This record gives sequence, structure tokens and C-alpha cells, in this order.
Amino acid sequence: MRPLRLFAVVALLGLPIQAQQIPTPESVLGFPVGTDFELATYEQSLEYFQQLAAVSDRVELREVGRTSYGRPWYIALISSAENLRDAERYREIAHRLAYPAEDMTEPEARQLAMDGKAIVHIDGGLHATEVAHAQHTIQLAYDLVTGDSNPEIAAILDNVILLLWFSINPDGQTMVSDWYKSNVGTSYEVAGAPFLYQKYIGHDNNRDGYMINQIESRVVTRIDRYWEPQIIYNHHQSSPFPTRIWIPPFAEPISPNVHPLMWRTVNLIGMAMAQALEERGQEGAVHMGSGFDNWYPGFMDHANNFHNVASLLTETALYRYATPQFYTIGDFPANARDLRPESLYASPWQGGWWRIRDAIDYMLTASISVLDVAAKYRADLLFNRYQAARDVIDQYSSGPPYGYFISQNQPDPVAAVEMLRRLAFNGIEIQRLTRAVTVDGVTHRAGSWLIPMNQPNANFVRQLFAVQEYPDLREYPEGPPEQPYDVSGWTLPYLFDVRVVEARTPLGVDVREALEDLRAEALPWDAALDAQSWDSPPGVGFDSNPVARAIVPLAGTSPGRGDALILDPAQNNSYKALSQAWREGGSVRFNPGASAADSGSSGTSGQWVVTGLTADARGALVSDLALQASQASASGTMIRKPRIGLYRPWNASMDEGWTRWILEMYEIEHVNLYNADVRAGDLRARYDVIVLADMGSNQIINGFGNGSVPPRYAGGVGAEGVREIDAFVRAGGTLVTINGSSSFAIDELHLPVRNVISEVERDEYFAGGAIVELLVDPSHPVMSGMPERSKIFVGSSPVFSTEEGFKGHVLAKYDTNGSPLLSGYFLGEEYVQGYAAALDVQYGDGRVVLLGFRPQWRGQPFGTFKILFNAALYSNQIAALVPGNEGFWQAPQEEEEKESDTNGSGRFD
Repeated sequence: MRPLRLFAVVALLGLPIQAQQIPTPESVLGFPVGTDFELATYEQSLEYFQQLAAVSDRVELREVGRTSYGRPWYIALISSAENLRDAERYREIAHRLAYPAEDMTEPEARQLAMDGKAIVHIDGGLHATEVAHAQHTIQLAYDLVTGDSNPEIAAILDNVILLLWFSINPDGQTMVSDWYKSNVGTSYEVAGAPFLYQKYIGHDNNRDGYMINQIESRVVTRIDRYWEPQIIYNHHQSSPFPTRIWIPPFAEPISPNVHPLMWRTVNLIGMAMAQALEERGQEGAVHMGSGFDNWYPGFMDHANNFHNVASLLTETALYRYATPQFYTIGDFPANARDLRPESLYASPWQGGWWRIRDAIDYMLTASISVLDVAAKYRADLLFNRYQAARDVIDQYSSGPPYGYFISQNQPDPVAAVEMLRRLAFNGIEIQRLTRAVTVDGVTHRAGSWLIPMNQPNANFVRQLFAVQEYPDLREYPEGPPEQPYDVSGWTLPYLFDVRVVEARTPLGVDVREALEDLRAEALPWDAALDAQSWDSPPGVGFDSNPVARAIVPLAGTSPGRGDALILDPAQNNSYKALSQAWREGGSVRFNPGASAADSGSSGTSGQWVVTGLTADARGALVSDLALQASQASASGTMIRKPRIGLYRPWNASMDEGWTRWILEMYEIEHVNLYNADVRAGDLRARYDVIVLADMGSNQIINGFGNGSVPPRYAGGVGAEGVREIDAFVRAGGTLVTINGSSSFAIDELHLPVRNVISEVERDEYFAGGAIVELLVDPSHPVMSGMPERSKIFVGSSPVFSTEEGFKGHVLAKYDTNGSPLLSGYFLGEEYVQGYAAALDVQYGDGRVVLLGFRPQWRGQPFGTFKILFNAALYSNQIAALVPGNEGFWQAPQEEEEKESDTNGSGRFD
């Protein structure tokens, strides 16, 4: 991270720095912060902070990287001049307390806590359409720098070093500001934006906390691990109406693997905020009971609670952008119109004007409250970081799990590396065995990795590796269950399909002596900037990130003889190899697997075959991509590179963005298919496969309503586009639908398929985000590389029954007995037992692949990416290799009795 101190003006004038005129925000922006109809872009924010840093020794700008769209990215350090001069010393103290040496005593820790300064991360909010937070950071900086006469501010500057991410989403801030400015004063002033405000994932930029797939997530994580702040505060704007700001404590349930001191500190801060808001007459603050739980660990703030950092968010009220809105009591929900004070909503908001400046003022009060708590409890916060670290180390030194072993030999060896690299980047110590050891009767080979749990951040690993059991919370014993705010299950070994062995007994001397320490040392600022370089596709560029460079997969191998490279579809990098082979002029073939009837088992996977490359080129693929492949004579059917279109609606879809990101990371060529492209027709002449990400029929067909956005962005594919998609499939194209978009295909193409849970009430059936076990037919090309019993992520997913006239194949189904749940929360298993989770439907001369799950969810399930890749490559050439309407693990006599895969009820027994 590069310091940017702009002292040129000061040097020229020869005057003390603080004697210079501190620029007001208005003098740089051209308007006061919080002016109606005005929003500062990131570039305007940066200009203000550059001018502020030029004349104040209380502000230092540091470059932290570049964004997904290439913007230079800075944060501001704000504190007293003395503290900034000694910032590195205070950072080292924070690190020593966060990662205490084994011989550190409690008196030594207390002395360090007394000597240190509290370090606090406050940011301008991830979600760019929640506009006030990135504006409030400008005013916050000015108020702190000019607050000499305020004892509260003076104490903050003396006791706290503020890491102010004045914009934590620079791309989004400018994109949204520019969009709003282009519409102010028109009928589209508050129109929704026709783009994602992060290059790929939009609102999900606050769901990437442990996977750190996106550049911005990695930059923030790297800097937080460099500084190890004691508090992280993340602003948002979606307070439940009519409240004006939602503040901690959080609703139930909370994550079980967080040190209780973190929850106590978060609650203390929340109550301090409420007190400060009341003191200033800012009504409408509410706690808890509003659906904001802290269960899912992927929120960017919450991921840090598992690192013993008190991390929190608030949700301030928002109308739209910088446009003011007047509310009357009649606008309130009926149950809020009596304005009755409640224990956790003591001063109900009574309505009136709500402006962006009002939201900014509430945020300023909340941010100052956080800093005030940090200043007053500085030594306690620092010591508690040590105490929590020691407690976690002691917990896992005296009880299981003592560690986790991960073998290099996996169905996809690179998937294990991808999982471990993310943990290492998140500050987890990982070691490697130099020789074989035996623990709990299991022998672990040399080269296996070990995550020892006697480390300060062990709760982070425990939260990600454990099987989630979402609690059964109800308003009353027989009442409807409370359901999670986000997802309920995310067990990483399941998502990555990586075998992990838990050590249930203490690790002995023989194990400790066999370990090679891969712990990354603290990085200098310039190395921290390299966090952004990890934008190479998964499994490539293993040395591109300095933290995780020591974690590498098994070297690629390709034994055998012949001029063809045989690729295993279980390995994600095999698909990157296909893309590179096509690009280099090679040819690709496909060898179909054997069905259950032919193989006498559950069926075998097909294989991809690369031909037409030199031996050196084949060797480079194997080496660069760490492929576990083989060589043989060419066989199989030649496959042309399919022309893939990924539908991209103007009413932007995060799932489309995630799908686009994954396809790009694995270099699977595709084009964006917009509404006009669909309506233009003749799709079959241009595409072999069209992919619809997880989205509803209304988003596809209707999109933005007419008059709600500028005409260019209004509407969806419409009835005309539906007809063109229908014609595309009938003419031999493949339509791939992921999760929710399957309903579009079923309804609009009138497929003989029914979603059996479409009319089941939410209090009887709910699978809003969990990992389940499905029975899979690996002999079908779309399921090549998948195990017979596969761990798959479902979330608001359809469940299929076939109707009269169905022709095709069942690709995956729920078992007929028991619950499919592996991790998370799944209500109503009786509604899915025996039914299909994925189908290949013959339609005219083409195919419709219905995937009733999310194989690419948030870029996390590396174990099922291959389903997306197989489906995207499932052109009519490969479909032609699939036999006719064949039963899925049916007994011979059942096949004779039925014309389809079902037992007559639509179930698959």
C-alpha cells in the first residue's frame, strides 16, 4: 500500500501544515455533502481527500490496489499527526495481540494494550445504490480533521487510527452517480440501474467474505489482515420501514463459532449508537427483530468476527438515490401507525421529509459513536483481541477438532488448492506433511496439508468446515419456523468436493516433527497491492498471490502413449484445457460414458479428448493446468466448439454475473445475449447453446416496466423473444436453464414437466440455501465427472415431475427415502422424495436442460462447476450421442412397463 502525502503546497508556502486552510467538501465538490439531487462520484471523493491530505497532517492517503474496472483505489488513514507518524508501530502492536506468541504473558499483553492505539475500519458501503454511505465519509473526514474544539473528536484522534475506506466500491459509486445524474429532472429520476454495480456480482459483493472471489474482496481482506483492526463497521441502507436506522444487536440466530467477546462488543457499540442518536434527537432507531441475523459467514463484515474482530453493520433508511421523499402516517404499515414506543424501538419516527442529508447525519452519528467507543475502551479492545486469541488457541489445544488433514489426492486436486489458498489469504496457518503420519488410525501421506486448530483464527475454519445445523426457531411451539435471512448451509469441503479428515485426538510429537510451516509472513504495503493480481482463472497462476504461493497442487501428469490427450471431466481445469486447445487450433472429441444398463453399475462418465496439438503443446496444458490426464490414440466423436450465448437482461441479474465470471475464469468463450439480440431472431444460425442463469420468468419476459427506465432498457424478450427461443430449440439448439429460469422454459415452451413444489406453502416446504445429496447419472454428458451421490447446492429450487409425452433423461433426482439435507436447513423432504432435480428434455430437434439447483452459486461450489461447463458444451453434436428415452437406474421389468422414467406419479423410484 503506497502512501500518498501531498505536501507540495505546504512546502511552497513554508507554513505549518495545520495552519493551512482545510478545504470544505463544498469547495471541492461544488455542493455541500447531502444536497438534494447531488451525488459525488468516486473521482470527486478522491479529489477531495487528496486536497485534504495536502494540507492536513491528520490525513494520509494510501493506495490499496485497483478495482475490477481498473480504477486506482485509496483509503485514508485519519488520526493525530503523532499517531500517523508511528502508525507502523501501532500496527505491529495490533498484530502481536491478534497473533500472540506462545510465551506472551498476560501482563505483557496488558502493557501492549496500554501502549497501543485502537484501529477501526469504517467504510463507505458496498452497495452503490445505497448512496448515502459513500457521501457521508467525505463529511466524516472533514469533521474529524477540523474537530479540535470538540473533546470527543480530540479523544478519538488521540486514541484511534481510523482506516477510512471512503469508497469501498469505487466502480459502483461512479456508475450509480453517473446514472442518477443522467436522469435527474426527468421521469426516470429514480429509475433502477440497468447494470450490476460491481463488474460481475452487484449486491453479492457483500456475500464474498470468505471466498474472496472478486478483486475488491481480496483487496479489502488483504488490508484488514495487514492492519488487524479491532472494529470493522460497514454501512448499508435498507432499514425496515418506517424505522430510520437498524443497529445491532442482531436477530437470532447468530453464528456459533464466534468468541462471545465479539458479540458483547458489537452489542455495546449498538447500544452506544442508540444512545447517541437519542441524544441528538434522531428518531427511529431499532434493534433486532428485523430479519438481520448473523448466521451466514460470507458477509464482508461478519467474516471478520471469526478473526476476533468486532464486526458489524447498520442499515439506514433510504428512499432512492438523492431524491427526497415525504412520508405521512398513512404510508406506514398498519401495525406501525400508532407510533407506540417499544423496548428496542423507543422513539418511533413520525414521518415527514426524508432526504439524503438525513441519512448522512444518522450515519455520521453512528460512525462517531463507533470511534467514541474505540477511544474510550481502547485498552480493553486491544486486550480483548489477545484474550479471544488465547481462548481460541486453548479451546482447540484441549479439545477436538485438533486439526484438519487434506490430501493432495482428490477427485479434482486443484479444487483442494483453491479452497486452501482462500483460507491462507484469510490469515489461516496451513502446514504440509514432509512424511506420512497416522492419526486416529488414518494414515496421511507426505505432501498432505494440515490446518492446525490451535491458532487464533481457528473459528473461521470451524465455521466453514462444519456441517451447519440451522436451529428450529418458532414464534410459538407449533408456529411456522423462522427462516434464514440468507443461506443456511455452506460447508466448504462439500461445496468443493474435497475430502477433509478431522483430527479427533491431539496431534503428537511425531506429527509436529513432520510438518513444514507454510505460514505467510506479514507483507509490506507494495506486496499487499499484489492482492489484485489474483484475477487469473482458478487453478492458474499459483504463484500470483504471495500469501498462498506455497500451496500448489500435484504436478500434472499424462502417462500413456498416443497423440491424444484424455481429460478427466471431474477436473475443472479440463474445461480450460478444452478452451485453450480450440484456441490453439486443436480438435476436441467426446467419448460418451456407459449407462447403468450397459455398465452394470450406476453408469460411467464420458471423457473429453484433445487431438491435433503437438507433444509440447499437450505437455504445456498438463503442466500449466496441473491436469491428471493420460495419453492414448484418438477416439470419440469430433465436437465443434459450440457457439454459446449467455442471456444478460437489462434488469440486471447477479446470478448471470456469477455465471459470466466463472465462464470467463475458465476461458469458455461466450457472448452476451441481450433482449434485442433475442428478438432479432434466427438464433439457431448464431448459437448452438443459450444459457439462462437463475432468474424468474417475469425478469426474462417483461424486464423493466415501460416508463420505469429510459426506453432503451425497458422490457424483456417479450412474446416475440419467447417465440424465437422456442424456434431455436425446435431447430436443434440447446437451452440451458439454471434453477428459477427452468420455470420459464416449462411454462413458455409448454414442456411436459411440472414443478411439484410450486404451490407448496413456505411454512411446509423451504430450501432457501442448503447443501443436499442427489442421485446423479454420470453417464449422461451433462453429468460427466459427477459422483453417483453428489453434494449439490439448492436455493429456492424447482423439483420436477414428468408428464405425459415426456421424452428425455433424468440427470439427477432426490432419493426416495429420508432427508436429502447434508448441511443447512431443509423443510418438507416428503415433497421431494423420488422426484427429479435435473432433466434433459427433448424438444423438437433440440434439447432443454433443466437444472433444479445452482451449480455455480456465488462462485463457490467448485465441485459442481463441471455441470455448468458440460451443459454449456451440450450442443446437438453431443446430444446425438445420448441414447433414446432410457430409464435412470430402472429395473428391467419397470422399463418394459413404462414409456418414461417415472412410475406414473412423476416420481423416479
